[in-house]
Amino acid sequence: MNHFVNKKRRQVKYAINSFTEYWLTDASFGVLLLILLFTVFVLPILIEYGHVHELFVNTVFLFLFFTGIWSSRFKLLVGMTTILFLTQLGLRILRFSNYDFEFYLAERIVGIMNMLVFIFLNIRLLFRNDEVNIYRVIGAINVYLLVAILGAFVFEIIYLTTGSGIGGDVVLEGIDKDFALYIYFSLVSLTTVGFGDIYPIQVMSKMLSVFLSTIGILYPAVVIARLVSASKA
Repeated sequence: MNHFVNKKRRQVKYAINSFTEYWLTDASFGVLLLILLFTVFVLPILIEYGHVHELFVNTVFLFLFFTGIWSSRFKLLVGMTTILFLTQLGLRILRFSNYDFEFYLAERIVGIMNMLVFIFLNIRLLFRNDEVNIYRVIGAINVYLLVAILGAFVFEIIYLTTGSGIGGDVVLEGIDKDFALYIYFSLVSLTTVGFGDIYPIQVMSKMLSVFLSTIGILYPAVVIARLVSASKA
């Protein structure tokens, strides 16, 4: 009996170590890119046409934050990401109870904290060891898309706290379905496209839109320069 239990423990430990090691390799950037492409470009379409339940939408984001736990070897960062993930999970469970409104804003705030830490972890992985390869380029794209998702989260926080944020051809409901609109406007701001169908109508939204546009212009230049300098080192 003890032999069987020890064997199972070794198998579980091996699986955890393998999972951790994978998310610390450059190859993990490719998998993360697929997840982010789905989250940013496919998920909003599914939400808009009602093909997914809000539980699925929340599961996608929780999985992103879950991978963040394994994206560092430093105990402090691992502990921080674990606490944030468990807090996020707990708040999302509570939000689907009879007290959904009371926990919605708190859950979104923790989501922003999770995303900030996740972006930081990916930047660390992107520039570690001063190496340049195709996976590092993919990693740079991942950070860009993560910033877009972060912008969408902040736009939602602004709406939840002030009652306004973006206007134009939009109908905000204050629920998960609004993510489709927020990520669209965040990407429009980040890429400096500015179609004009949706626009900021509140000062914080205006400043956030300009900030995202600034990041969208400076980020590619800084990252390209950093990668080029690393390749010549």
